[in-house]
Amino acid sequence: MRVTLFAIGLILTGFNASFAFEIEDHRIYAAPMPTQTIKVISTADIAAFDPLIRRFQSINQRITVDYTVASSTEVMAAIYDEGAPFDLVISSAMDLQTKLANDGFAQQYISPQTAQLPAWAQWQDQLFSFTQEPAALVISDAHFAGLEIPKNREQLIDLLRAHPEIFDQRIGTYDVRTSGLGYLFATQDSRNTDSFWRLTEVMGRLNTRLYCCSGAMIDDVYQGRLALAYNVLGSYAENRLAYEPGITIVPMQDYVTVMMRTAFIPRNAQNPDVAGRMIDFLLSKPTQESLAETTGLPPVFEGASEKQKALRPIRLGPGLLVFLDRLKRQAFLRNWENSIRQ
Repeated sequence: MRVTLFAIGLILTGFNASFAFEIEDHRIYAAPMPTQTIKVISTADIAAFDPLIRRFQSINQRITVDYTVASSTEVMAAIYDEGAPFDLVISSAMDLQTKLANDGFAQQYISPQTAQLPAWAQWQDQLFSFTQEPAALVISDAHFAGLEIPKNREQLIDLLRAHPEIFDQRIGTYDVRTSGLGYLFATQDSRNTDSFWRLTEVMGRLNTRLYCCSGAMIDDVYQGRLALAYNVLGSYAENRLAYEPGITIVPMQDYVTVMMRTAFIPRNAQNPDVAGRMIDFLLSKPTQESLAETTGLPPVFEGASEKQKALRPIRLGPGLLVFLDRLKRQAFLRNWENSIRQ
């Protein structure tokens, strides 16, 4: 019965005619008798977010969802540089989202659902977290046959140094120059451990491959092009592992960085009331309780970060703006390029 409620149109051409930002995917979920449309730009793949959109529409059957997928840096460009008319912005790059809110691109929204968020999971009633997603090391079971799996970054460094014949050109990580999430994870690593720069230098000597996103890295681990991928989204890897064996997800015991996927309503939203309705839906008890099962995304209310000492959640707030300072960013990227490109 539910399938008949949704007419799904896939539009990949013509959408971006008046804007310069690049999109990865675009789909319109047409309501059978639409009265309103919500335009969403998001870093979450359609495959991951599709169950949420369908469930939202089962409750709001007259709302068409126009869903655009872009990288975190392109989402930033769309809103910050071009003022693209979206009603809801969803991104994994917490620092870029915070900058958009801090610079006046988000509007306030207050509801019983947002009021339930802990202080560290929302910012100024403008930016709202609805997931907690750890960064992880993902390894190829085939490439690691006979090798001891590293438990922390020091052991990972020792392993890479000891087996260059296995890992040369078979390591993947984010290209932090173009990936907003990759830059966030890298800067957090540099804060959390002195091992970060040594690990980056070792990976550089082994001709590490650089990627835009977690999905592409996980694909290449599965297909044997990579022996390991560093700092991928553990939620994406777990979702893939649920139906396809061949990889192992390794949570580092020294620390695990945890990011929160956030949403906000842009200042120029044409349908802010509908956007608020979707935020409430994402934070509602039924959605949060079923989130991991339906999408593979861990819910923000799960409280895992409070139970496991190794987890290092990234908190929302002005501290996220430090590495977005132009001079600090240039210095960080210069050091990173010198380490990873030798």
